[in-house]
Amino acid sequence: MDLKHVAVRLMKPGNDDELVSFGDEVKPVDSPRKHFEPHIRCTFKSLFGSVRPRRDLRSNHTDRAQFEPGRRAVLCGIAHLVPPFPPMAGRLSNDIFVTGPDNRLIIINVTANMVFEQFYLGCLAHASYLIGDGESHRAVVVDPQRDVEQYLSFAEQHDLRIEYVVLTHLHADFLAGHLELRDRTGAVICLGAEAKAEYPFKGLADGDSIDLGRVRLQALATPGHTPESISLLVFDRDRSDTHPHAVLTGDTLFVGDVGRPDLRVALGWSATSLANRLYDSLQTKLLPLPDDSLVYPAHGAGSLCGKALGNEMFSTIGEQRRWNYALQPMTRDAFVDLVTADQPDAPAYFTHDAVLNAKERPTLEESLATGLTPLTLDQLLERQREGALILDTREPADFAAAHLAGSQNIGLGGQYATWAGTILSPQRPIVIIAEPGREQESAIRLGRIGFDNVVGYLQDGLRSLESRPDLTASIERLSPAIAAERLQAQDSPQLIDVRTPREYAEKHIRGSVNVPLNHLADRVKELAADRPLLIHCAGGYRSSIAASLLSQRGFDRVSELAGGVASWETAGLPLEAGQQER
Repeated sequence: MDLKHVAVRLMKPGNDDELVSFGDEVKPVDSPRKHFEPHIRCTFKSLFGSVRPRRDLRSNHTDRAQFEPGRRAVLCGIAHLVPPFPPMAGRLSNDIFVTGPDNRLIIINVTANMVFEQFYLGCLAHASYLIGDGESHRAVVVDPQRDVEQYLSFAEQHDLRIEYVVLTHLHADFLAGHLELRDRTGAVICLGAEAKAEYPFKGLADGDSIDLGRVRLQALATPGHTPESISLLVFDRDRSDTHPHAVLTGDTLFVGDVGRPDLRVALGWSATSLANRLYDSLQTKLLPLPDDSLVYPAHGAGSLCGKALGNEMFSTIGEQRRWNYALQPMTRDAFVDLVTADQPDAPAYFTHDAVLNAKERPTLEESLATGLTPLTLDQLLERQREGALILDTREPADFAAAHLAGSQNIGLGGQYATWAGTILSPQRPIVIIAEPGREQESAIRLGRIGFDNVVGYLQDGLRSLESRPDLTASIERLSPAIAAERLQAQDSPQLIDVRTPREYAEKHIRGSVNVPLNHLADRVKELAADRPLLIHCAGGYRSSIAASLLSQRGFDRVSELAGGVASWETAGLPLEAGQQER
């Protein structure tokens, strides 16, 4: 293909606002530079799998752009030539390259067939994928979130039919959208061959393939995180029939970590047994893959499915072989000890979701149709008397200023779903109080973790309480200076730090008692009943959850440190390090 038939828009070095064009410019569909800037340390060859490593290339900048029609060209990278070479143009593998200003080498990959899109849900640190063949117009979605409109919209925009939906395993941290996509598109659900489920599915054994045409996915049985876990090799036949372009590793291999083997203990599996299977999966299935095969996991930093996940959303086998702590040379026993130790506490909802992902259950659309019912204040109070929990999803500062007495705050601005799954019960009815217009978002994000127990929301939000000041309450938020002054007073409050033990050990306020938020409900008897309580966390999000929980439990003198440890430190007040004494 001649360069004049390829449309590419590039950022000029040193000027992010100026674009330089090569060939006939076409309107870009998307240009997600922000996703790749954290990966500049990687070579552009590793990032995009388009050029095999060469010693005469040095990575300078990476970017990608997708273009209409048919995703004809993808910018794979810009590099400086070392040493300088005269202007030239030619081919390298399936790529066109040309030198530009300042001896930059521009690599353009002509990808007429394979469509590969990553969707990332930050609040659950969850990555899902749509892979398609532009020639056959067939596509597969891997590990979808429960609200599936984005996959349907993307498929329509790119003239693709979603024919398969694959779960790399029965996820514990979110409720997948496999049933939703099946019902909307007729897609065939695929699970690992060892899986058991109530709904019909195609079992993928080791070596089984999903053939889309010029794009092929091949299953690797990679048990360990769960017994039924699989990974998916992605072959772009325009490049190679045998050399995998990428591997979707689910929760078996992350960037910087591997999947934890202890999440099936509640269902009768031994963490040690699964850790042994994980060792075999990594050593015999994933590590033998080519170094330049891209690694696309199901989770990123912030997920509780591992203990040291990196911020990057993808990597390569070579990068992980070199840098991932769990892939370094070690004995089987050492590996088992390593991956079964120091894992973060798993929220109670994980087992609930792992079981629910194997069941035939109502779709999210069906759940919202019955749950998103507007309620008057009197109807809400009746629900509350019947045992419903009132969930206020506004931001902590707004909740502290005024809220319905007895309500629980978990703000939409933080890890809302994860903390809801940690603090709340999926069986207890929930009524939502939200900023007007955000009621549906509040319910959808609960639905993503399988909490379909929303029975309504307060119409007009907190404005409904304007005529009933007797029903409102507030929580005092103290500045660091005032908090420090009160801690020195005769009637000083008990200072409660609801961060994790690791955070506490790194730095904490002298005299504080560490009661992690996920254990607070079970440890309320350890708190002083005859003293005020001053709650704090890192920045004020978790402390609001804790303060509202304690207020529900009858503690009537609860306040918060506004801005948490961060504001205390900024104010120049002293901190110390070390574990809490037992």
